[in-house]
Amino acid sequence: MSDTKPKYVYQTSKRYGTVYVYENIPYWCKEKKQPRARRKLVGKLDPITKEIISTLGKHHKKNTGKNKSNNTSEASPIVAKRSFFGATYLFDQIVKNIGLFDDLKTCFPDCYEQILSIAYYLILEDNNPLFRFEKWSYLHKHPYGSNIPSQRSSELFASITDDAIHKFSKLQGKRRAENEYLAYDISSISSFSETLRQVQYGHNKESDLLPQINLAIVMGEKSGLPFYYRKLAGNIPDSKTIKNLLADFSDLGCKVVKFILDRGFYSEANINDLYKNRTKFLIGANTSLRLIRDEIDGILDQPRSFKNYSIEHDVYGFTVSSEWNYSQKRPYKGDTLKEKKRIYKHIYFNIDQRAEDEKNMDIKLATLYNELKSGKRCEKNEKDYAKYFNLIETKDGIQITEKHDIINQQKKYYGYFALISNEKMTTWEALEMYKRKDVAEKAFHNIKERLNLRRTLVSSERSLDGKLFVAFIGLIILSYINKKMSSKGMYKDYTMQGLLDKLDVIECFEHDGKKIRVGEILEKQKQIYTDLEITPPT
Repeated sequence: MSDTKPKYVYQTSKRYGTVYVYENIPYWCKEKKQPRARRKLVGKLDPITKEIISTLGKHHKKNTGKNKSNNTSEASPIVAKRSFFGATYLFDQIVKNIGLFDDLKTCFPDCYEQILSIAYYLILEDNNPLFRFEKWSYLHKHPYGSNIPSQRSSELFASITDDAIHKFSKLQGKRRAENEYLAYDISSISSFSETLRQVQYGHNKESDLLPQINLAIVMGEKSGLPFYYRKLAGNIPDSKTIKNLLADFSDLGCKVVKFILDRGFYSEANINDLYKNRTKFLIGANTSLRLIRDEIDGILDQPRSFKNYSIEHDVYGFTVSSEWNYSQKRPYKGDTLKEKKRIYKHIYFNIDQRAEDEKNMDIKLATLYNELKSGKRCEKNEKDYAKYFNLIETKDGIQITEKHDIINQQKKYYGYFALISNEKMTTWEALEMYKRKDVAEKAFHNIKERLNLRRTLVSSERSLDGKLFVAFIGLIILSYINKKMSSKGMYKDYTMQGLLDKLDVIECFEHDGKKIRVGEILEKQKQIYTDLEITPPT
């Protein structure tokens, strides 16, 4: 007589790599007079604990002789299930098309499905806390396929190591870093926790009074996709981060790097470091800098020539080739190397901005003058009184005269802005490239607003690092969608949330032993997939 003791059979999903567990029960077929076997889906194998997780969300340990009957009775295999599928299908295709799926699976072989599922949740359920994941998981088809309780998500975050993140960034960097300019920017994330080492009070760009950490992100200027980020102490100014940024990119194996930086990163030391590392750069420069004012002083009327006007950008502009006084300290030789390096100064003039700046200045001066004349001085304005006015005591009171030279000198540079680069490009190429730098700024908006990271609630370093990484995966997906929506003009018809809602209602039907069947798809939904360069599900 054949042995009817239940055995488990493991099958790996070709789509996600998920290991599904089936109960294999042998029996004797009287008709064919031979042994056969029936299979029932029990659940999936947890890659970390090696437990069998029911596809209904209940956890089951692998059968032993003592608990066999209990586990068998608890396991309730799914015969049929209907799930929302359209949005998560979109995410699945995106992560595969841009190499994100392969890189995650390589670096996080035991938990890449959980990482993707939580990232999907953060995108679709913006601003919702993770304890609501269970309901979302039950309604949606997603890579992990089961619930991830709050405790398990905390364990997942803590298990994400710096080494694995570094390996992931290295793989992602190879896909983009050497093919385009990279936009680098820093933003602050407020925190309620005072136990985290890098939470410090600093310059908060959103005027939040809480202590903060700073988050630096590098994004491809053309692809619009981020691939590198770094957590910084909240009191570190932007300009102090370039040296370590260059060191990090060297560690990642990125040999040819090109950066777009805003003027907050400008300093002589940073420019010298960029030259030293043979890094191409385009950086904003304040008009208060002598190297910029020298150019403006020499050609005050030149920018207003119609030959220097761009109808597309609605500004005047010109480019000057110049020299940078490069210096490098050499401790091993005990001297300082000094050389002349080629640099390009791109000077722009916006006549409307000049008029607005002059008007605002006149409003400020009128306010200060009226305060002085009425005797109702404001303590916070004392420095400005002294800066812009001469005050002389007379027998009839205070005589007030404005300092024309100082006021005119300040107004002289209104309407001007400047960029500098060490790679030759036209005036308008430089401006267009710099304007695309806002992909990083939009990324910060997404990571803080949609991914629920405006203020962190975690209390441990490892949990914070892990949650930031999972949110960063969500940011890559969001950035892909944002880039395609912008380039195809889709924002005139949809918000990002509206677009995802349109797709999220598409259902799929799963039946044990059969292929997934997709529900009805409207032509408008198919067009959304096509515009995002994704093949619609069939």
